[in-house]
Amino acid sequence: MRNYSISIIIIFLISFTTFIKNSSKNLENEIYNKKESIELLSNKYDLILLENNYLTAPKKLFGYAKALNLNNYITIDITNLNKIYLHNRTFSFERFTLNE
Repeated sequence: MRNYSISIIIIFLISFTTFIKNSSKNLENEIYNKKESIELLSNKYDLILLENNYLTAPKKLFGYAKALNLNNYITIDITNLNKIYLHNRTFSFERFTLNE
């Protein structure tokens, strides 16, 4: 009778340990998934906040343009640019087309 009760207690303890281990593993997986979604949402929030700060106020854009001193820059026409290809150690140039 004593051996029977000891074996039942051991089986119960093994089963209980398995249940606890399985539950903790599931909780760890849920915590990991939540952390990942929080990080993704945090990155999205940062991008939206950046977009909001830079694109919502035209006065800010004009202020940034003045701060950068845009008179020092020149505009470039893309049709004057060329593509450069390397074929067998020789270069070839091709003009950009208007529909690219």
